Amino acid sequence: MAKFGRRDFMKTGAMAAAAGVVGAGSRRVLAQETPGAEGARALGGLSYALSGPQKPWLIPQRKVSRPVTVDIHSHWAPEAYLKAKAELGRPDFLSPLNYNMGHRIQWMDELGVQTILLTLGGFMPWQWIKPRDGLHIARIVNDAAVQAHSAHPDRFVAGIELPVGYPEGSLEELNRMAGKPGMVAVHLPNSLAGREYLFESEFAPVLARVEELGLPLLIHPLDGEPNWYDGHRLADAYSGSNPNAKGPASLFPGLTNSLGETFEQATTMAKLIVSGTLDKYPKLTPVIFHAGGALPFVAGRVQARTWGASHLERPFPEYLRRFYYDDLTYYPIALRFLIDLVGIDRVVVGTDNMFTNRDQMLPPNTLVDQLDLPVEERNLVLYGNARRLLGI
Repeated sequence: MAKFGRRDFMKTGAMAAAAGVVGAGSRRVLAQETPGAEGARALGGLSYALSGPQKPWLIPQRKVSRPVTVDIHSHWAPEAYLKAKAELGRPDFLSPLNYNMGHRIQWMDELGVQTILLTLGGFMPWQWIKPRDGLHIARIVNDAAVQAHSAHPDRFVAGIELPVGYPEGSLEELNRMAGKPGMVAVHLPNSLAGREYLFESEFAPVLARVEELGLPLLIHPLDGEPNWYDGHRLADAYSGSNPNAKGPASLFPGLTNSLGETFEQATTMAKLIVSGTLDKYPKLTPVIFHAGGALPFVAGRVQARTWGASHLERPFPEYLRRFYYDDLTYYPIALRFLIDLVGIDRVVVGTDNMFTNRDQMLPPNTLVDQLDLPVEERNLVLYGNARRLLGI
């Protein structure tokens, strides 16, 4: 498992700058033409077409390559996990296709995906579950992940799930799973209904152990209004959601997800920096899903308004390269900005797929292929960076 220390950080940054991969360059967003597409529109040099009244796909071309892509942001819910939640009185709404690995592999082949990093989604139970029950659930998911990897070692790896509201149990489970086949990262939520457990002293031994093991730290928000930043302001009639909705509809409310999650990600990233946590754990490597949320686009303002953070060991912009980011920006021009900001070597593919609805799934190389990237840089994003990061 490769580790990334302070000296490596500075060396890589210098090499990237010298190579012209950090900072705005000469590359451009390619305007893709879709012959015969009705309703084609232009946005910042990008042409796209509406494929239906409720499916405004911004990326028209479905370019499928042979299976090479590594997708680090793809969710699942093993069958045993769903049964255990139901036994606790919290049944899930997920389709059986979600844990049907045969269907998943078939679709992976169709989409050009070679390997998926499996993690639970925003439906993780750590906010409400009792400590010992949480440890039991984590063990069920992690054991199922080892089984999936053992059955298909070149197709599935996983992030270790921890009952983060129970620090002692989290450390116990982390140590149990360390070194198990296919367990290549650790998966954590941003917060627990606003509880900043990541920065609590009781959780520090967990972070220290993650750093010692050299495992990347995957960070993803929990579902539900209490977990999305300023969710109470977004869960209203103006956001297109129904505050009184129940069941599956209540988990996917308009702006609460699209804005609330990105603000939540930005908040966690900023706190990891300004709290000194990244200085305390210099070899810790966080991976922020949803392309880093809002932070890449407001980083300049954060830097300008945190001028008093003299306790930090480095200038604020350098901390942005301590993170990895998936490419889930939806707009090619936004992905181009992210690459220019943090470097081509810090961006990986993430689809947020649940593999339950074929109509909503685009090949993961589709967005990347809208950029005028040299072949070697395209391959870094599709699989090279992820393989290096995960040691696979």
